[in-house]
Amino acid sequence: MSGGGAPLPGAVGLSHLSAYEWEAVDGVCGGSPHLHTVCTEAYVVTGGRGAVQTLSSEGYRDVALEAGTVAWFTPGTVHRMVQGGELRVTVLMQNSGLPEAGDAVFTFPPEVLADPERYAAAAVLPAGEGAETEAAARRRRDLAVEGYLVLREALVAGDVGPYREFRRAAARLVRDRVPVWRELWRSGASAAAERTGAQLSALAAGDSAHLEEAAVYATAPSRRGGFGMCGRRDEYTVP
Repeated sequence: MSGGGAPLPGAVGLSHLSAYEWEAVDGVCGGSPHLHTVCTEAYVVTGGRGAVQTLSSEGYRDVALEAGTVAWFTPGTVHRMVQGGELRVTVLMQNSGLPEAGDAVFTFPPEVLADPERYAAAAVLPAGEGAETEAAARRRRDLAVEGYLVLREALVAGDVGPYREFRRAAARLVRDRVPVWRELWRSGASAAAERTGAQLSALAAGDSAHLEEAAVYATAPSRRGGFGMCGRRDEYTVP
């Protein structure tokens, strides 16, 4: 997310999601399982009901979601948003700009993860929001669910090996992107923290000059109903 004006607090990314109602091979309706390699993600549930299924070194969890629930998960947590009925979520993402730059990795089967070109072809959607893009989003979701179910079955059986190998494969896939991410982080989340440090130092010295820069910003979705990883996504253009 980028644009003019000032960043959201802490350089946090913001979007709204309506969870997919497409049924997967296991009979569950929902989104594409994936993890983030460096960003924590939070769900603020604003309507409906559903769940988020997660995989981590602690095992498998199914966290119920309903209006008022706040759930969040740290990097490395595989998560799958599940539709239970008109589920509507506001998503807050750490390190605005990094998720859009490829921080997320889908739980595709190992043979897809091992081939960067094949992975990219499966992960990228056609431009637009028509029937072709929707069909591609469904295929992407189904492929991610295929790999996810294998990981989940192993974890439930007490075998963390496949999950750990998936994390290693994810790290290999994103390794070459780190220099770009580092620059996004420096100009975003890191810069926001540094500004706070400078303001604290100014206040400690009795200097209030930065308060003269006070301003108010407002925005509306720059794109509505796009096909996201977990559902139809309203995007905001903010720094």
